[in-house]
Formats: sequence, structure tokens, C-alpha cells
Amino acid sequence: MELTLENLGFNETLKTYRIENGLDSFEIGRVISEHRERYVVKSDKGEFEGELIGNLRYTAEDRLDFPAVGDWVAISEYDEGKVIIHAVYPRHSILERQAVGTNGQVQIIATNIDVGLIVQAVDRDFNLNRVERYLTICNASRVKPVLLLSKTDLIKEEELAELVKSVQERLVGIPVFCISSQKKGGYHQLAKFIEKEQTYCLLGSSGVGKSTLLNNLSGREHMKTGEISSSVHKGKHITTHRELVVLDNGGILIDNPGMREVGIADASDGLEMTFDQIMDLANNCRFKDCTHQHEKGCAVLEAMDKDQLDASAYENYMKIQREKEHFESTVQEKRRKDKSLGKMIKSAVSHRKNNKF
Repeated sequence: MELTLENLGFNETLKTYRIENGLDSFEIGRVISEHRERYVVKSDKGEFEGELIGNLRYTAEDRLDFPAVGDWVAISEYDEGKVIIHAVYPRHSILERQAVGTNGQVQIIATNIDVGLIVQAVDRDFNLNRVERYLTICNASRVKPVLLLSKTDLIKEEELAELVKSVQERLVGIPVFCISSQKKGGYHQLAKFIEKEQTYCLLGSSGVGKSTLLNNLSGREHMKTGEISSSVHKGKHITTHRELVVLDNGGILIDNPGMREVGIADASDGLEMTFDQIMDLANNCRFKDCTHQHEKGCAVLEAMDKDQLDASAYENYMKIQREKEHFESTVQEKRRKDKSLGKMIKSAVSHRKNNKF
């Protein structure tokens, strides 16, 4: 298949933006790999090593202003196989989470994603609470979530059927695919689901089979995979960076390193969409500011008492809600400190100027 910008997902909206913002003198590319601010950019002319122009680097206010996998960028070639990145095009979606080990910081997972493929291994990794976290991240960015249950050959058919039933009861309306890389089961149905020029992002923990899934869908080994451990039935995780691959059927797939932590950042809309049953019940609470923890007349607690609401879903919602509120308060505190520091520096500079002889 001949590679074009359209195959990579370039559309009329981006074409209009390019002209209106004077970027038509630059070439166009999409970031397909990023590792510690080293980029690989793919265009209709091939793949290039990319580096940021100085102005873009020094005017960036935070990490969100830097290119990420999935971004469209304005580029110019300066040497064989090398390009300068001059600008980043607007993003129609940003999958993000709390940055690990930092307070009030956001990490971009990938941008311009249409569908999030949440991969969960059925043998040991599967956890509905974690799935709901991924759903919240997807819903917050208006990315369609799809659940892929991997390594289904490692459990009995009746166990798998029961697991799928539990998923469908708690996560109503979420498409579910059962995948076995060893037996190649489920790949035909998944391949039919993937559409041309749509971008799909693989999400999941280490060792759940994301790289194997990518390799099997593409028919080529883009990502190295480790052997399966006979003791824990897990592949050794090898992926250390994000990468974008165009499949033969025209679908665009992004693989990611496994995420040990799925911290929720700014996800108010995402929470409402993921836990829509709780939100619907909350509309019937006696008090508008009901915390759904101890108030009389709380419709959520009443549904819990009547076994009309899954207790695990409720507990997970409350945990994610507290996490979101903590993140928001941390961001506000950071902004206050930055503002205070800015005033202090401005005052010191002014004082120095006024006291010059």
C-alpha cells in the first residue's frame, strides 16, 4: 500500500489549519515515536529523525507543549533523514494521566486518538477497577473505549464466559473482544472492527500482550516480545517507548509502554460517562451537594442497600473522585506558588533597578 498523508490520518480540518496559519511552506509529518525528546516523524516521503527548533523548545510552558506520539507537525528537512520540527498542529484528542512521581503534573500518553484499545490479560492481570480507570481516561478525551481480553487460551471456556458476563453487566455498552495470541483466536473479528485512517491506541499494564497483539495484527514484528513464563503465564515486557504503525488494512495503531499506575487527572466528564449509572442516581438525591457517603435521602446509597448498584463500582468511583479532587487541589496550589514566586521575582528586579546608583 502506497503511504500517503491521508493514510496517516491527515484530514480537511488539518489542511485548513495549515493554510490559515501559514504553515504551507513546511512539509507535514506525524510523530510515530518519541523517547526522551528524540522523535521519529513519518511523512509520505519516509521516516525521519526529528528535533525541535529552538523557539519551539524555549517557548514551551510545560511538557504538554512538546510533540507527542500521534501529533501532526510542521517539518523541514535539513540533512539526509533528519528534520526540524517547527510547529505542532492542534490536537482533537489527548489521552493523558497523572505523571508518575510528581504532584500536579500531567503526562501525555498519545494524541489524536479515535479509539482506545484497553488490553487486559484474563489469567492474572484482569481487574475491573483498573478497566474503569482506563475508561475514565478515554471518556475524558472523548476517545471511544474498547476492551480486549487477552491470553484467553490460559483459562477454561466457562471461566471466560463468566468473566465476559461480569464485564458486560458492570461496563454496559463497552465493546469486548476475546483474543488469544497463541491460538490466533479473535484476531479476525478485531481486524474487521479496525477502520481505515482511524487511530487506535493500545492501553494496558506490562506483559498483557500489547506488543504481541500489534505484531499479529500487522503481520510483522514491530515490537520485540518476551517468552511466556511457565510460572506466571506472563510475557516479559520489552516495550520502552511509544510507536505508531500503519496496518495493511489502513488502520493506525499506537503501542505504549505498560502502565503500572493509571492516575486520573482532569477527568470530570470522563467520570460522569464511565459511572453514568451513579450519575443518574445522584440526580435523585435529596441534596444537590450530596457526597454519597452518609447523607439521608441519598439515592446512590439507597440503590446500594437494595443491591441495585455494584458495590465495587461505587467504591472505585469514590476512590477515583477523591484522587481527581486531590489532583485539582495540587494543581491550584502549584499555580498559587508559581504566581507568588513570579511576584517575588518581579519585586526583586524592580527593587534592584530602583536602588542602582
